[in-house]
Amino acid sequence: MLNTVTYDGPDATPLLIAHGLFGSARNWGVLAKRFSEARPVVVVDMRNHALSPWYETHSYPDMADDLAEVMDRPMHVLGHSMGGKAAMILALQRPDIVEKLIVADIAPVTYSHSQQGPIDAMRGLNLTSVTNRAEAKAQLQGLDPGVDDFLLQSLDLKEKRWRLNLDILEAEMDKIIGFPEVTGAFEGETLFLSGANSDYVQRDARPQIKALFPDAKFAKIPGAGHWLHAEKPREFAAAVSAFLG
Repeated sequence: MLNTVTYDGPDATPLLIAHGLFGSARNWGVLAKRFSEARPVVVVDMRNHALSPWYETHSYPDMADDLAEVMDRPMHVLGHSMGGKAAMILALQRPDIVEKLIVADIAPVTYSHSQQGPIDAMRGLNLTSVTNRAEAKAQLQGLDPGVDDFLLQSLDLKEKRWRLNLDILEAEMDKIIGFPEVTGAFEGETLFLSGANSDYVQRDARPQIKALFPDAKFAKIPGAGHWLHAEKPREFAAAVSAFLG
């Protein structure tokens, strides 16, 4: 079963949060505490990430099954990027346990940009020589601004290892940037929340979104990119809280 971090809250429909590629539950700590003012919150480490088990596969049906396994009752589900795709498959496969769905800056489509660069950068780090995060950051090369700090949250300096199953994430990258063939539709309330500066949710994806999620609504956060929850946390929290009610 996935590692989870729980935040107690008032008696209301709980919120389950699924992070994106290379992330972890701890990335969502501040927002989870804020959301827990209105409801219980459960944040997971996805498979092959952080403190959750490592598996030989990293498909979205598998990730959706993982999420279902930690749900002891119907919940609202929020997923960002990779976690958003897993949340979509969960809602399509198990609509009985998903109350409302929030998909953060991702669409149910196949993307062309691989995430091989961060994997190469992490593999290029000499784990035996680094003694602190500053030294590790200096070795991470070829990354967009801010990505090095994000990746370093998954570095276990004491154990000299990444808390990411890089071999499987690389082997399954086509599945991660893709989206499986699915049938049916999730009739529940769904919010596709995107960063206004991000190109991950294009207008030409809306027919596919509406076919799978006919009650989908769309909103953008001004000034935010793909990492909208980290770049504009107050605006992100306000949008999610307003949607959940």
